[in-house]
Amino acid sequence: MHEGRTYLEMLAREWAVLDELCSGFTDEQWNMPTELPAWSVKDVLSHIAGTEAFLLGRGAQHEVGPRPHVRNPLGEFNEREVDYRRSRSGAEVLDEFRAVTAERIEVLRALSDEQLDEMTWTPIGTRSVAVFISVRLLDSWVHEQDIRRAIQVPGHLSGEIPQLCYGMLKRGLPKVVAKGAGAPDGASVVFEVNDLDSDGTTVVGVEGTRGHMLQEAPGAPSTRLLMDFETFVSLTTGRWDAERAAQRGTLRIDGDPELGAAVAANMNGMA
Repeated sequence: MHEGRTYLEMLAREWAVLDELCSGFTDEQWNMPTELPAWSVKDVLSHIAGTEAFLLGRGAQHEVGPRPHVRNPLGEFNEREVDYRRSRSGAEVLDEFRAVTAERIEVLRALSDEQLDEMTWTPIGTRSVAVFISVRLLDSWVHEQDIRRAIQVPGHLSGEIPQLCYGMLKRGLPKVVAKGAGAPDGASVVFEVNDLDSDGTTVVGVEGTRGHMLQEAPGAPSTRLLMDFETFVSLTTGRWDAERAAQRGTLRIDGDPELGAAVAANMNGMA
């Protein structure tokens, strides 16, 4: 089966998980703040519904003034779709989410394999439609976690969807080490995520000014970062900074403390 169809069926399952999670929320839960600046739980679901409505050709005709947390055109688009729905109740947003995601799944399932291979715009550059579907999956799952932390209902941190999202998020680690942290030539950094379904060890080495994945850790890596999966996701998506993770006791750095701190401080791949 084409990988795009695999991503698509996973996306359908993820949206079903979000639907079940949000069903029955009280007004208090809908209005709980998330770790995203100025966004409530309702706003997070509005973002997903608004993005899929836009992809169906029904973008919001709405103007939003300057906001301190909006820093780029993509952020402006996201805020416009969210603000457009702020006057609606949580139940109304959930109804729209159900309708637009069902329609989007129908549209995407109708695509041929050739259409799934066509190149298109994505937030990570020009990629295939199949890759774009995987990006929508990652975005939806990360926002599910935003909602779960806001309402203090943890879950869905194991299984096929979280495992795929982990694989996507860890692709940015070579850039984190070499560019973000400025690790020197010859340095090596081990990331250990200790509660994954599969091996959670990722090793990055630096040659010159470029980082790359290594098959295994050297005998004495420059530094080692140990964390749980929630911490890894929260750091790589910019929800937490390294100080918060350390205060929670879910991040430990062994080896070179200065390099380890620099790596942890630059793990946000969505900055």
